[in-house]
Amino acid sequence: MSDAGIDILAVVDAVSTEKGIEREIIFDALEVALAAATRKNLGGESDVRISIDRETGAYETFQRWLVMADDDPEFQSPDGQILVSTAQQRDSKLEIGDYIEKPIDSVDIGRISAHTAKQVIVQKVREAERTQIAEAYEDKIGDLLIGIVKRVEHAGAYIDLGGNTEGFIPREDTIQREIIRTGDRLRAYLREVRQETRGPQLILSRTVPEFLVQLFHLEVPEIEQGLIEIVGAARDPGIRAKIAVRTNDSRMDPVGACVGMRGSRVQAVSNELSGERIDIITWHENAAQYVINAMSLPSVDEIIQDEEGKIMDIAVEEDRLSQAIGRNGQNVRLASQLTGWTLNVMTASELREKSDQEQRELEERFQKELDVDEHIAGILVENGFREVQELAYVPDEDLLQIDEFNEQVVAELKERAQDSLAQSAEMAEDEDILNVEGMDPDLAMQLALHGITTRRQLAELALDELPEIESLDEERAGALIMKARENLVLVLQLPEA
Repeated sequence: MSDAGIDILAVVDAVSTEKGIEREIIFDALEVALAAATRKNLGGESDVRISIDRETGAYETFQRWLVMADDDPEFQSPDGQILVSTAQQRDSKLEIGDYIEKPIDSVDIGRISAHTAKQVIVQKVREAERTQIAEAYEDKIGDLLIGIVKRVEHAGAYIDLGGNTEGFIPREDTIQREIIRTGDRLRAYLREVRQETRGPQLILSRTVPEFLVQLFHLEVPEIEQGLIEIVGAARDPGIRAKIAVRTNDSRMDPVGACVGMRGSRVQAVSNELSGERIDIITWHENAAQYVINAMSLPSVDEIIQDEEGKIMDIAVEEDRLSQAIGRNGQNVRLASQLTGWTLNVMTASELREKSDQEQRELEERFQKELDVDEHIAGILVENGFREVQELAYVPDEDLLQIDEFNEQVVAELKERAQDSLAQSAEMAEDEDILNVEGMDPDLAMQLALHGITTRRQLAELALDELPEIESLDEERAGALIMKARENLVLVLQLPEA
């Protein structure tokens, strides 16, 4: 084994042991450093490859040329590139993208600039450390991490997680009015491993609902054991939160287990969250009852559900209205986030007035779109129809179950509903600015940036009102406006045909 080989193996072993980095990464770094020194000696645009024997440390040096197409505009220098016609004179099997290599004398490792070698090795070590951090923490996304606050800046707080690893809590992920000081021991939720130019950054949060859930996992063994399940959580960080729990064991009280003896468990979580008040409620398979539980209401006067839109109108007694809504709407907002329903809370009289108004609007829409009288429109609304599309495709037998309708009425209603949908589709397509003869997607996009998005808007413009667009000269602009107006007349004439 040569002295140079011994020197290389010594460097590799020393750096690998000190930094905990794989030997292969150090070998790669040395090959890069040796190649840089060789290129400096050769000058020009030479390309060099170094191959170090991983067992002996001996190394070979090759100058190489990339085979490129004869007409490739990227061809720059014969020092590192060669045209395919020339290359194939040497070896007919060579193709574009291959390399031609020639062994050359190796540079003595002792002649490598100490600064260059150190720079390359440090860079490779940092890249390896970043990769190790990213790989180690990718699997921990969603976990709780604990560390010591290193420093606090306007943008957020940096947390020392140990093992030369640092996490960052952005300001928006810190609890309002929470005072974080350097040296504090802090828990946080790993929200993201963000890849940045300076390396992976571990983004932590103390405000997401998942942080609350993980804290309960710590404090309540029954959750970790699978006896209690957290169905959902919603937070107004540092102020109030709601968490829904359930269990398949009828002998267990999931709320009581999460509260703990004399409130010890929930209090421990609350303390970690700067005194955040936590409502623990029982999940229920019935959506209305689940919402009532989430809002902590003893009773309600009436609930109207829109299953498709997941909207729920809730009527409560007038003296309970402010309690149901909460300060600044907090109670109803958190309940909505927890249950996944949009909640509208009001008094019984307001609910009746709202329902009557919606019914009137629906009846008027059916009268207009189906050309029916108020009586038929009212029957449709009373039987749960909300859209013309529903009527167009509902089975005949469903409509025939309505006492006031016979087969003739059903057939006529379905035909009118289908005609209404077809006419709406035609008008929508006809209004598309891309259907104007002579229009192209690029011009349509530029017009849209100036607020001109439909055929009608274009047709109503005078020539001097069109915005200045480089690709739109006066002749073309005039032709487009005239084409848009021609089609506009057709749209207006359609109902008379």
